[in-house]
Amino acid sequence: MEKFVIKGGRTLTGEVEISGAKNAAVAIIPAVILSDEPCILENVPQISDVSISLRILIEMGADVKFLDKNTVRIDATGITEPIVPYEMAKHMRASYYFLGTLLGKFKRARVAMPGGCYLGDRPIDQHLKAFTALGTECTLDHGMIDIHADSLIGSQIYFDMVTVGATINTMLAAVKATGMTIIENAAKEPHIVDLANFLNSMGADIMGAGTDVIKIRGVKKLKGATYAIIPDQIEAGTFMIAAAATRGNVLVKNVIPKHLESITAKLEKIGVTVEEFDDAVRISVDGPLVKTSIKTMPHPGFPTDMQPQISTLLCLAEGTSIVTEGIFDNRFRYVDELRRMGANISVDGKVAVIEGVGSLMGAPVTAPDLRAGAALVIAGLAAKGVTEIEDIYHIERGYECFEEKLRKLGADIEKRSFPGTSVRKVAL
Repeated sequence: MEKFVIKGGRTLTGEVEISGAKNAAVAIIPAVILSDEPCILENVPQISDVSISLRILIEMGADVKFLDKNTVRIDATGITEPIVPYEMAKHMRASYYFLGTLLGKFKRARVAMPGGCYLGDRPIDQHLKAFTALGTECTLDHGMIDIHADSLIGSQIYFDMVTVGATINTMLAAVKATGMTIIENAAKEPHIVDLANFLNSMGADIMGAGTDVIKIRGVKKLKGATYAIIPDQIEAGTFMIAAAATRGNVLVKNVIPKHLESITAKLEKIGVTVEEFDDAVRISVDGPLVKTSIKTMPHPGFPTDMQPQISTLLCLAEGTSIVTEGIFDNRFRYVDELRRMGANISVDGKVAVIEGVGSLMGAPVTAPDLRAGAALVIAGLAAKGVTEIEDIYHIERGYECFEEKLRKLGADIEKRSFPGTSVRKVAL
C-alpha cells in the first residue's frame, strides 16, 4: 500500500497547471461507443478513474492508443457485446454511464451496479425512470442492471430531483433515439455542457445544455471527432484552497474562471484575494481568514465536491462557520480525521459547526473518499509537524500527479510504500 507523508508549514508559491476534468472525462470516454468512427480525446487526465474507463473499453473490444500523455485515440467500432465486466464496474461510480451509451448504441446493456466513494444513499432510480420513458425494460439481477428495448423513442422526462448522473445517462441514451427527448429539471454542471458539446461535435443535435431544460433530437449516425476535455474545476478549487490554507501565492493555470465563480465568491468572503485572468486565477492571502457559512447545492451553487476542502480551510479561520451539505448524506466522514489534527468540528446530520482553531497539528490519518482525501492533504500542508495519509488510492481517482504538482509549489510531500493489503490497481 502507499501513503502520503507531508511535513507541513511550508507556504505554497509558483504556478500549477490544471488537468482535464475527471467528471467530464468519465462521461465522454463511454460516449465514444456511440460513434461509428474512431475519436481522439485531448486533455485527458491521467487518473485511475480514466484508466478504469479505458480498460472497460479495451475489455469490451475497443482499440485504445495514447498518442501522448494526455491524448488518446479510441476506436470503439469493435465492440459487439454491450456488457461491462463486474470486476471493472465495481471500482468506479461513473461506470453507470456505460448503461446510457450502450443502450443508445445497441438498444440493450448489462452493467454491474456502480462502485466508487461511499457518500451515502445514491440510488439510480432516476436513471431507470428515464430509460423506461424512452421505451426500455429494466431489471436488476444478481447485482447486474439489465436494460433492453426494441427501439428507443424520444420522450418528455422530468427528474424528481436535480441529478447529474441521470442527466448524462439520459443524454447518452436519447442521442440516437427516434424523435425528440426533453429533459426537465436537468443538471447544469460544466461537464454536462462539455458532454453535449462533444456529442454535438460528432453530429448529435442537443440544445439547452447548461440550463434546466435540455432538448435532444435523435440522429441516426454519429461520426468521429477530435475533442479537448475542459479543465477540472474541482482540481482548480482544491489548489486554490491549498494556496489559501498555507497563506501562499499561487497562479492556477488552464482554468475557466466562470466555472470557479461559486468557489471564488466564498474564498473572498473568507479573506482570500482572488485575481482573475483569461484562463488563470491567482490566489494570495494578506490578512486574517474569517468565518463564513456555506451550503452545497447543484451548479451554479457551491459544489459538494469542494465541501471537505473548504471546511478544512475554515478550521484555520477566525470565528464559527456553518457548513450545510445539501447533496449527499454521508459527506462528513473526514471530520474524525481532522479532529485528530486538532480541528474543532461538531456534526449534526448534514450540518457541521466549525470553530476556528488557527492552526492544525500533523497526525496519522486515513482518506475515507476522494475529496476528503484531498482535504486531508490540505490540512497536512497547513499543519505543524508531520501528517501521514493512508488509503491515497481514493485521491488518485481524481487528481493527476497530485504530489508532484504540490512539490513544484514548494510542498514537502512524498509517496511512500508500506506493508498492507493493497487495493487492486487497474492499469493500461
